[in-house]
Amino acid sequence: MRVSDFDYELPEERIAQAPIEPRDAARLLVDRGPGESPEHRRVRDLPDLLRAGDLLVVNRSRVLAARLELEKETGGRVEVLLLEPVEGEPGTWRALVRPSRRVRAGTVVRNDELEVTAGADHGDGVRDVVLRHAGRPVDAATADGVLHGVGLVPLPPYIQRPLEDARRYQTVFASAPGSVAAPTAGLHLTAELLDELRARGIDVAEVELHVGLDTFRPMTSDDPDAHRMHSERFVVSDDVLVACQAAERVVAVGTTCVRALESAVRGIEDRTDIFIRPEWDWRVVDVVMTNFHLPKTTLLMLVEAFVGPRWRALYAEALAEGYRFLSFGDAMLLERSA
Repeated sequence: MRVSDFDYELPEERIAQAPIEPRDAARLLVDRGPGESPEHRRVRDLPDLLRAGDLLVVNRSRVLAARLELEKETGGRVEVLLLEPVEGEPGTWRALVRPSRRVRAGTVVRNDELEVTAGADHGDGVRDVVLRHAGRPVDAATADGVLHGVGLVPLPPYIQRPLEDARRYQTVFASAPGSVAAPTAGLHLTAELLDELRARGIDVAEVELHVGLDTFRPMTSDDPDAHRMHSERFVVSDDVLVACQAAERVVAVGTTCVRALESAVRGIEDRTDIFIRPEWDWRVVDVVMTNFHLPKTTLLMLVEAFVGPRWRALYAEALAEGYRFLSFGDAMLLERSA
C-alpha cells in the first residue's frame, strides 16, 4: 500500500468555499455496502436513514480563534497559530510560527491586546510560545474568552473566501474549546435535527477530540509507515462506552469521533495517535457520517479501512453528481464492510 494509491482528481471548482444554508440542507451520499446502489439524500433525512436503537456520537470540541496576526518591534509581520497548551507550563503553547526562521528564541511579537514570546524550536515551523494578555499568561481555561474577537478562526488553506459568520465554523453543540479546525461532519447537524433523532429513539452522545497539527501537515512520504501521526487530546467517558455497548449500531459523526471511540475502546486515555488504515480491527464504530476528503490523506485511508476500495466509485459518483467537497462541502453516510 502506498500513499499514491489514495490519489484522485479533485477539480478546484468542486471545493466548497462557503457553508450551505441551512446546515442540514447539505447533500448526503448514502452507501449501504457492496451490491447496493448508493442513494442521494440530504442530511435532514438522517431520521429516516438511521434506526431506533442507534447511537449517534458527535464531537463537542470547539474551534479556538487561534490564528494571531502579530508584529515584531521592527515592524515585521509574524503569524502564530496556536495548536495546544503545553501541560504544566502556564501560558505556554505549541504553535506554528510563520516565518519561524526569522523569529529567534526570546523574540516578542504583539498586537493591541496580546503578547507572544517565542521559545523552543521543534522544527518545521513548530515552536513553543508564551502567550500573555494584559501581562497575564493565557492558559487553556481562559483562551477561548481571550482570543474571541482578537484572533481569527484558522480556516483551511483551500478556503479562499472570508467567512461571513465565524459561528458557521462551529458545530451547534461545540462546548469544549481546544481545536484548531472544526470537526466538519458535525457542521451539518442542527438542534432541531438532533431533537428529531432523539424522538425517533436514536440517542445522541458526545465525545471530545481536539483537532491538532495533522490537519495542517500533508503526508510527505509515499510510504504510510514513514508517516508520524501527531497525538491529539481526547475524552470519551465511561458512560459513552457503556452506551456504545448497548446500542444497536454506533454512528460516528466524523473521523474525529471514529478515532476517539476506537482509541477509548482499546483502553487509550487522554491522547491518541492511532493511524486507522486498511486491515484495521474495528471494535466499536458501525456507521460513519463524514465529509469528502483531500487526496492522499490519512482520512482517505481511514475511509478505505471502513468500506474498502469502493470509496473510489463513491467519490467518482459524487463528483459526477455535483457534490461539494472538503470542509464546507457535502457528506457521506457509510455502513462498515464486514
